[in-house]
Amino acid sequence: MLLQVQNLKIFYKNSIIIDNINFCIEKGEIFSIVGESGSGKTLTGLSIINLLPEHFRINGRLIFKDKDILNLNTSEIRKLRGRHISCIFQDPMTSLNPVVKVGSQVAEMFIYHYQLSKKEALEKTKELFHKLKILHTINSYPHQLSGGMRQRVMIAMAVACEPELIIADEPTTALDVTVQEEILDLLYLLVKQEHRALLLITHDINILGEYADKVMVLYAGRIMEMGSTEEIFKNPLHPYTKALLNCLPREGKKIEGIPGNIPDLKNLPEGCVFYPRCSYKRNECIAEPPYLHEVASGHWSRCWLD
Repeated sequence: MLLQVQNLKIFYKNSIIIDNINFCIEKGEIFSIVGESGSGKTLTGLSIINLLPEHFRINGRLIFKDKDILNLNTSEIRKLRGRHISCIFQDPMTSLNPVVKVGSQVAEMFIYHYQLSKKEALEKTKELFHKLKILHTINSYPHQLSGGMRQRVMIAMAVACEPELIIADEPTTALDVTVQEEILDLLYLLVKQEHRALLLITHDINILGEYADKVMVLYAGRIMEMGSTEEIFKNPLHPYTKALLNCLPREGKKIEGIPGNIPDLKNLPEGCVFYPRCSYKRNECIAEPPYLHEVASGHWSRCWLD
């Protein structure tokens, strides 16, 4: 097992905003966290590489290759980032240095982690850019590139040191549909051909059927449902998962939105956190929060109806 997240809780000051998250990722696997904006997806991903903002606190265990990340010191965490676990953020313009050529920025990965000379690092960068079919961008500044090309540069930076785990946080949000597919195809090939692992964070459940092996549906910092992608699509159990799937465009079917808004993570409703928006709600849903239980082998749900 490459990564095991056990009983993860994230606190903001005195409030629990992410509660009791458990999942694991194996090499060669694409594991996706899906949910609306504000559900806690990004916070969960950032906790794995210890990049949470100030005032956040983590409890639980994050076991990566038999080591608990939460027990590592600052120096050990820095060596882990980029070399063993890397991250692709949704907006490359906020992650790339606007006054440094993109080739030089990727070369810094080789200099820092492998102690290569600048000349050697640039040669390695050329090889990597050639492999990703973006060699022509190596001497460009970020503002000179399209959104799709900038995201490819971010992917180059993420895979430069051949990390075992890549965390992709909404990597295609700002891209058009055609470029979106190209980026996801590239990530898919990198993971499957080179036997790496990908944690794909997205609010777009539509892309999961083609790319993800397993899905965790997150809502208000709680797991609503988790299982194989095939099982989630064929037999969704939780009302929230069903509502997300009903938002997908289908021929001859009207798109159904989800009424209401996701609650404030610091001020959650009593009982089931999805209760105010659920079309299946019953009295017991507000009386006591449901627990996450295994309905079928490898298929988990948090609902009194299951």
